[in-house]
Amino acid sequence: MFEPQRKPARIDFLWAALAGLAQALSIALPWSESSGLPWSGQAVWWLQILSLAVLAWLVNRHPSFKRGLLLGWVFGLVWMAGTFWWLFISMHQYGGLAAPLAVAAVLGLAAFLAAFYGLASGIYGSFMAVAQRHTAQAAIYFVATWTLAELIRGTWLTGFPWGAGGYAQVAGPLAALAPWVGVYGVGAVAALAAALLAGLITGNANPARAANRAGLGVLAGLVLALSMLSVSGAAGVAQSSGTLSVTLLQGNIPQDEKFQSGSGVPQALRWYGEQLAASTTQLVVAPETAIPLLPEQLPDGYWQALTERFSKPITGKPGTPQAALVGVPLGSFSQGYTNSVMGFAPGVPPYQYDKHHLVPFGEFIPPMFKWFTQMMNIPLGDFNRGAVGQPSFNVAGQRLAPNVCYEDLFGEELAARFIEPATAPTIMVNISNIGWFGNSVAIDQHLHISRMRALEFARPMIRATNTGATVIIDHQGRVTHALARHTRGTLVGEVQGQTGTTPYAWWASRLGLWPLWGLVVAIVVIAGRAGFKRARG
Repeated sequence: MFEPQRKPARIDFLWAALAGLAQALSIALPWSESSGLPWSGQAVWWLQILSLAVLAWLVNRHPSFKRGLLLGWVFGLVWMAGTFWWLFISMHQYGGLAAPLAVAAVLGLAAFLAAFYGLASGIYGSFMAVAQRHTAQAAIYFVATWTLAELIRGTWLTGFPWGAGGYAQVAGPLAALAPWVGVYGVGAVAALAAALLAGLITGNANPARAANRAGLGVLAGLVLALSMLSVSGAAGVAQSSGTLSVTLLQGNIPQDEKFQSGSGVPQALRWYGEQLAASTTQLVVAPETAIPLLPEQLPDGYWQALTERFSKPITGKPGTPQAALVGVPLGSFSQGYTNSVMGFAPGVPPYQYDKHHLVPFGEFIPPMFKWFTQMMNIPLGDFNRGAVGQPSFNVAGQRLAPNVCYEDLFGEELAARFIEPATAPTIMVNISNIGWFGNSVAIDQHLHISRMRALEFARPMIRATNTGATVIIDHQGRVTHALARHTRGTLVGEVQGQTGTTPYAWWASRLGLWPLWGLVVAIVVIAGRAGFKRARG
């Protein structure tokens, strides 16, 4: 009979904290220009699985709801705080919030989100307490509860899935699954590998050798299946739609000056105006709020000169159209404002994309939190939302789908553009300003998010940002061109558009995340009821 250890050592909670820190590091290792380390900023797929396996192992040793809840919460707290600690920079350094309050805000958010993982681990601990052995079924139960927590974090109260476990797999063997099941499915398979590994090393008083062999068999089958996917690949559905020459602009305007009328604003207008006028590629892209004023607030003739600049072909190349995508705020006090992208091309009306998924506290104020935003000095704090699935911008035979800043974190919303193959994007375009978070690991984390979207949809992603990462990512999630972060410059290159629909794009465009929700909820309910019924019998 399996007998759990009745009084787990307090050091187990230290192990849970260290495992949570390892989970944070696995999303993107800290970057330092002076470190010279080749792996700086990289995702570490095996560390993510190993750190989650440590948590599952700790819960296996002390299987109860209370212990699972506490261990999972400690793990989640350190994981969350270690992932988005850089929110402190935006709130304190640029928002003017007192340091103690900024620390409290980051820890408060981390503690709240960690509760989802604590509850998942607690439910799993309850299951293990009655299951009395670790089997492949128990591992699947762990996957279901853990994935349910990831889905809740990613969608509830607008969602904040930054640092989800699947992003650590962007360059690992599980990346082959992204075009099939998306980042949450990839994270679920990583959790399965972690749970099976934990089951194999759990020191039960009566080890279930047959169950261990079954677990190994499942794991071996998983590796074999992934190997086959890596060869045949869902990304094989992609077909080239031709190439597009692009210029991506990175102004590196200091964030504390960006909206200052005496420094950052004239600096941005001058530099971006010069670069837009001088570009000779088919497309030039300027980052989020590259033009930091409303069009009617601009100097006389500035907006007209910009639109006229892209009303004719490339200089010296008659018949070759040139287009631009530029980040700019739009709207009015009476109608509200939007964080937008304007597109200009010869012979067509100006194109407009309005950001849909807004950042809480940065772009909209949640109910009952106006007092909090009033304590910070962050401009443009309340925007209107754009629609989901807005049309693409057509340039030289390519269909460009813009998204603004952390919108590329929500693949299920980007998928809405893929429901009709004839109008689906051939290239995705992200414009961002991560300058709010300094020269931190947030830049690398966001880059891996964009790479995951490229894998899911088998589409290239080009990124123009204020401070980095300004890059070209191909349809297989590989960075082909990159500009040094926190420098002012232009990135010139070619991007190959793609057509075709991945399995993930097909089902997510029609059903959103509901298939995953249905699957994991069904497993939690059905397997849980069966396990507890056997325990009572």
